[in-house]
Amino acid sequence: MEQQASEPTETRELSQVLRDSGYRKLLVLATLLGVPLSLLAFGFLTLEHAAQNGLWEHLPHQLGYADPPWWWPLPLLAVAGPAVAWVVTRLPGNGGHIPAQGMVAGPPAPLAVPGIIVAGLASLALGAVLGPEAPLTAMGAGLALMTVRSARRADSPQLVAVLAATGSAAAVATVFGSPIVAAVLIIELAGLGGPSLFALILPCLLAAGVGALVFTGFGALTGLETGGLALPSVPPSETPGVGDFLWGVPLAAVIACVVVAATTFGSKLADWVMRRTAMRIVLCAVVVGVLLASYGLVTGRSPGEAALSGQATLAELAADPHAWPVSALIWLFLFKGLAWAVSLAALRGGAVFPALLLGSALATACSGFPGFGVTSGLAVGLAAATAAVMRLPVTGTILAVLLLGTEAPGQVALIIVSSVVSFIVGELVRSGWSAAASESAEPPTHPTPATA
Repeated sequence: MEQQASEPTETRELSQVLRDSGYRKLLVLATLLGVPLSLLAFGFLTLEHAAQNGLWEHLPHQLGYADPPWWWPLPLLAVAGPAVAWVVTRLPGNGGHIPAQGMVAGPPAPLAVPGIIVAGLASLALGAVLGPEAPLTAMGAGLALMTVRSARRADSPQLVAVLAATGSAAAVATVFGSPIVAAVLIIELAGLGGPSLFALILPCLLAAGVGALVFTGFGALTGLETGGLALPSVPPSETPGVGDFLWGVPLAAVIACVVVAATTFGSKLADWVMRRTAMRIVLCAVVVGVLLASYGLVTGRSPGEAALSGQATLAELAADPHAWPVSALIWLFLFKGLAWAVSLAALRGGAVFPALLLGSALATACSGFPGFGVTSGLAVGLAAATAAVMRLPVTGTILAVLLLGTEAPGQVALIIVSSVVSFIVGELVRSGWSAAASESAEPPTHPTPATA
């Protein structure tokens, strides 16, 4: 009876929202916002992709190297550190939020957008183990808020939240390659229900859909590459068997523990960096360069495999996983994981893309286990890493399915289980470590002496 009584109320509330003239104007604004935001995202990704290709492919070739030599990351990260430090200490907005803080930061002020762009490009092009999703999301939210005067932003916090989410959705749709990911991401992050959810998600869907359409069309028109997240080729899929689940479930738990350990370490290191920001950002960038160079020195392979966001390396791994020795995958997991943790603390970018490669590398290294297939390993790695780092199991599931493409239907059950297991284990580990840290931070209590 209570549910029947509440349904008409929710229906009336939703009808009032949809009939409101101000909300209709917001929908029109969201549609219009999708166009410039997608073009700006296209420009950012194109510039980032061109800079990465120039520094990590063309320049080594011009100097006579088939691949970047093992020492190549050292000078590039030595430049990235001072560049990011200057932006963080000199420009409004501190170059964007610290990646180790996760996805909980509020929308940036419009004045912070230039610093976010510069810090993001300096980090991503010069070798930081971070992805472009965080700068793009912040840029989309900040630019969307420019459509509203500062006085109205102060008086209308709900409008600010909707516009920021709309701008973020338009940007996320471009970098993840699908407006579906943007929609699910906003729904999970919002934690709303009923008419409030519809009021938020409709403008986000419009902006994301229009943005994705313009982004795809403009890319086809210009022929420019953006280096978006995609797996053009993956191994043929088979229906997962008992062995895939027996190995996949504990592997998802291990990946969750590794991701939580890296992000927790990055958060603690970020607190240390903030005490003497400029100098310690430079120091952390040098450490990242040393770790990436160590990968090249130990394996004899290109350090570019461990550097950057990992999009290109992930595509290569998915296309031909058997071409990677297990030892190379383990070293990649170790050195890139450490470089990722340090990058999270000091440089600027997103945490998701490197986590995808780390999870996939570890899972592929385990694909030789009896009864554990290569495609199943890739599915487990993608789903578990995304769910753990984003703390959003549904988004992790959707993203893994979209990345696997035509091979996904046979792996959906394993993907869902891996996302759920990874999310649960990750949250339990986080809460356990947080409780332990709180107990250790409390001053010891001494019993008061008894009085006569």
